[in-house]
Amino acid sequence: MEKGSIMQVHQVAKYGFRIRTRGGMLVENLMIPARDDVEAHRKLRQIYRDCEILDCVCVRGTVRTPVSSFEDVVNLITR
Repeated sequence: MEKGSIMQVHQVAKYGFRIRTRGGMLVENLMIPARDDVEAHRKLRQIYRDCEILDCVCVRGTVRTPVSSFEDVVNLITR
C-alpha cells in the first residue's frame, strides 16, 4: 500500500436462507456471506438456479456457540 492511502473495510454479514430447490428439496439454514442482501441473493441464484426463496434473514455479530471438546462428542455418540 502506498503511504497515506486508506484501506476500505467492507462489512460482511451472513444471510441465512430457507429455500426450496427446483427439484422440490427443502434446504434450511443456508448461510451466504455478502455485503448486502442484493449480493446475497445474487450468490444464491448462482448456486441454486430457479429456487424458491422461502425466508431470508441477515445475521450480524451473533454470539458463536462454544466449540465442543472431543470428549463431549464421544459422550454424545455413545449415549
